Amino acid sequence: MKLVVVAAALAFALALSGCSSRSTEQMERSNLEQMYDTAQMYLDSGRYTDAANLLTQINSRFPFGAYTQQVQLDLIYALYKTGNQDRALSSIDRFLQLNPNHADNDYVRYMRALVYQQAEGSVIQDLLGVDRDDRNPYYAERAFEEFQELLRLFPNSMYAPDARARMLGISGRLARHELGVAEYYLRREAYAAAANRARYIVETHPHVVEQERALEIMVESYTALGLERQAEDARNVLQLNFRSAQR
Repeated sequence: MKLVVVAAALAFALALSGCSSRSTEQMERSNLEQMYDTAQMYLDSGRYTDAANLLTQINSRFPFGAYTQQVQLDLIYALYKTGNQDRALSSIDRFLQLNPNHADNDYVRYMRALVYQQAEGSVIQDLLGVDRDDRNPYYAERAFEEFQELLRLFPNSMYAPDARARMLGISGRLARHELGVAEYYLRREAYAAAANRARYIVETHPHVVEQERALEIMVESYTALGLERQAEDARNVLQLNFRSAQR
């Protein structure tokens, strides 16, 4: 009789434990859903700092579950919108490492390129409209490379057209930087260095207006160096592609 009573009590205790566990899980799920819904509200209303803070809490508190990957994707976007490039890049790298075959990896790579493009600018330049092409092009180069990699891996991505358009703009920025260096060498009569920089623009940035000036520098530099064949080749390309050179 005592064994029956003990067994019944144990069963009852286990049942209570199971109910308590399910109740806790339901509460946690409810909390997660409420927090995530709030984070979405913040994103939709442009409260990106609040969204980033809440999504970070969710990611730490609920590292595994149905919302995990979407929370991380939303966090990347929120960090980008708040201009927190270091954390955004760190989150992107971590997501790609943990989810190498995720269906949204084209989006993640697109965001990485956008973050680098964002880092290329500065608050002062945005406010004052300053565009100094002599500044370090590191972030512009990284953005260009990331867009290029996106197109290589996901040529049919929905983000591909915008990536191509952005690459053209970045290409112009990089060409202007190289053109400034070429002009510097030309002024100092370092003709070989000027020609090499100008040729790099022609070979690397084929669809930008800066090509015209680059070809002019090549003609002038090669002529000064006595390299008539190279000068004539550059002159022919210039005349074929730019009407102003024919006048």
